[in-house]
Amino acid sequence: QVQLVESGGGLAQPGGSLRLSCVASGVIASIYVMGWYRQAPGKQRERVATITRDDSTNYADSVKGRFTISRDNAKTTVTLQMNSLKPEDTAVYYCHAATIFALKNYWGQGTQVTVSS
Repeated sequence: QVQLVESGGGLAQPGGSLRLSCVASGVIASIYVMGWYRQAPGKQRERVATITRDDSTNYADSVKGRFTISRDNAKTTVTLQMNSLKPEDTAVYYCHAATIFALKNYWGQGTQVTVSS
């Protein structure tokens, strides 16, 4: 089992920045990919950014050039640095971890990000 605990988020003005962190515990060695997803009201959950065990990253087109995902050397903490925030970035952000081939998936509890003036 893997547990994910998120922190960060909150309220930011358009053009501002926020940083989300996710700490993983449990059977860390089984994790192949970690990342962030988000879900806005009335919309489906969507992938924001992911990072694999070998530090390969992938971003949704809507956040490329604005968001950066990174992981610490111990591979237990994943950070999402969000810059140049837009109102459409408003959503609940979820940390996600998966084993290879996504045989097992784990989710954090979610953290609210609101971008508004």
